[in-house]
Amino acid sequence: MTIPREKSYELITHQPQGTAHATPLLFIHGAFTAAWCWDEHFLPFFAEAGYAAHALSLSGHGASPGRDRLDTLSIDDYVNDVAMAVASLPAPPVLIGHSMGGFVVQKYLEKHTAPAAVLMCSVPPQGLLSAAVGLFFSKPGLMKDLNTMLSGGQVALDSLREALFAQPVSVDQLQHFYRLAQPESHRALWDMSLFCLPKTALVRRTPLLVQGAALDHLIAASLVEMTAHTYGVTAHIFPGMGHGLMLEHDWEKPAQGLLDWLQHRQSEKETKKEIKHDHHV
Repeated sequence: MTIPREKSYELITHQPQGTAHATPLLFIHGAFTAAWCWDEHFLPFFAEAGYAAHALSLSGHGASPGRDRLDTLSIDDYVNDVAMAVASLPAPPVLIGHSMGGFVVQKYLEKHTAPAAVLMCSVPPQGLLSAAVGLFFSKPGLMKDLNTMLSGGQVALDSLREALFAQPVSVDQLQHFYRLAQPESHRALWDMSLFCLPKTALVRRTPLLVQGAALDHLIAASLVEMTAHTYGVTAHIFPGMGHGLMLEHDWEKPAQGLLDWLQHRQSEKETKKEIKHDHHV
C-alpha cells in the first residue's frame, strides 16, 4: 500500500504479518526508475521475513512531486528526500540503495548515521565517469539509448533488456518495466560525475554491505570491487546477473544475501549485549 506523507511523497510499504523487527528497511531506487522496482519482489520478501519494508520514490520520480522540475533536482535534493522519509519512520532504518540510490545513500551517510547500509550495484564514491567511459567503449549503442531516455525519448525494448538484465525476461515483463521507466535529472547525473562526490571517511562510520552483478554493463563488477575496497569491506558479486538485481530472475539470491547479513548483524549485537550483561552481573 502507498502511505501519503508530507508533500505526498510516494512511500510504498509492506508490513509483516506478526511483530516487525525493531529496525525497519528503507529502499532507495536508481536513475530512470522509482519505488516500484522494489515492490515487484523485495518488499514482499522482506515483509515475509519480519521487516517493515519501505521504498521511497525520490523527488520527480514515480508518484512523488517534482516531475515538472526534474532537471533542476540535485543529489542533495534526493538526500533531503531520504532524510524526510527516515524522519517519518518509527525507528532509524537500514538503508538499501541501488545504483544512483546507492550514491544517494553514501551522501546521506556523510551527515547522518544509520544502523547499517547496503550499496547494490552502486555508483562508486569516485563517481560516474569511469562507468560512463567503460560503457562508451564496451556498449556505445546502449550509451546512446540511455542518453535518449535521459531526455524522455523512446528507445527499443532491447535497450532496457541490455541495461538491466543478464537473465531471461519475458517481453510482457519488459513492456511492464518500460512503461514504468522515466527520464532522469541531468543535474543529478553531473553531481554524481564531478560535483558532489562522497566524503568516504564519514561514510565508513556505518556498517556496509556491498553487492554487485558479474554481468552488469552499467556499474561493472570491477567498480563494485573498488567501492568495497574504498570502504574496507568485501564485495559480494552475483554471477550470471545484470544491473537490475532486484528484478532479475534470480532476484532471491541478492535478497537472501542481504537478509543473511541483516540477521548475522542482529545476532552479533545480541551476543555483545549478553556479554555486557554477564560482565555487569
